[in-house]
Amino acid sequence: MNIIPASASSITEVAGLEVGHFTDSRRPTGCTVIIARDGAVAGVDVRGAAPGTRETDLLHPSNLVDRVHAITLAGGSAWGLDAASGVMRWLEENQIGLPVGFGLVPIVPAAVLFDLPVGDASIRPDARAGYEACLAASRAAPAEGNVGAGAGALVGKLFGLQRAMKGGIGSASITVDGITVGAIIACNAVGDVVDPATGLPLAGARTPDGKSLLNIRDAILTGEAPQTILAGTNTTIGVIATDAILTKTQAHRLAQVAHDGLARSINPVHTMSDGDTLFAMGTGKAGKSAGMMLLSVLAAEVCARAVVRAIRAARGISESGMHWPAAVELHPQAKP
Repeated sequence: MNIIPASASSITEVAGLEVGHFTDSRRPTGCTVIIARDGAVAGVDVRGAAPGTRETDLLHPSNLVDRVHAITLAGGSAWGLDAASGVMRWLEENQIGLPVGFGLVPIVPAAVLFDLPVGDASIRPDARAGYEACLAASRAAPAEGNVGAGAGALVGKLFGLQRAMKGGIGSASITVDGITVGAIIACNAVGDVVDPATGLPLAGARTPDGKSLLNIRDAILTGEAPQTILAGTNTTIGVIATDAILTKTQAHRLAQVAHDGLARSINPVHTMSDGDTLFAMGTGKAGKSAGMMLLSVLAAEVCARAVVRAIRAARGISESGMHWPAAVELHPQAKP
């Protein structure tokens, strides 16, 4: 088999996709758009208990529309869903969408994460932000860390916001026998991000002095009580994509199994305070199908790697009277 390591590539290695970020200069927030100009068969799986989403029902295998033209990931909580309107406007201007007899309707599902505690909460991604992300989109490997939907992301808030660390956005891909599977993930989890190879935290809740990682799992197992967290104030969102030919049912299944990658890299995950949502896209540009076993293994793997890359690429920020360090500040070997 010919395998290209994920560390050398990103979701834009999947033929037929372009990615663009908009990062707001006024506070850490933004949005990310994944564009499929020729359309892509898509599915979605929502595992978190507090999601913020748009146009997810149409992706169910039993429903009519089977192709999307872009997916939007954004900060700003529910306000950030407005970014998808700007993506629709850009797509319409570029003659991309579903023909309905009276013009084109771009199909743009979206998911958001909660980054309102980081700076001025009245500043959120809007339609202009989505439009700007489209203008920035390209086939180049997307920037990672404190950009786009990951600009205001934090992780490890289960023992208080003041003990959290900086999250971010990351991407990865793997090519096996002419089929590429890639992922882009914005990680804003309430739990720790862990290294799948060791099970040890890379970033997350810190000890009370802020100088080292607590390890949420061990703390809870030994009886330390986590703080009560407002539902929906976290969330990891992302897209898993392949150039293999997919049916809508297969895309739905691929979104489901990709969550295994979140389970390997985030602990705890899919909590009542997270709205974890993953989309799957199949561009078909490879011109051939692949077995679901292969696609499933690759989807979970690139998802986990993208989460880790988001954390390794993140940089610490100071906002709202607090400093949220990045993984590289606590252990410099965490650099990408």
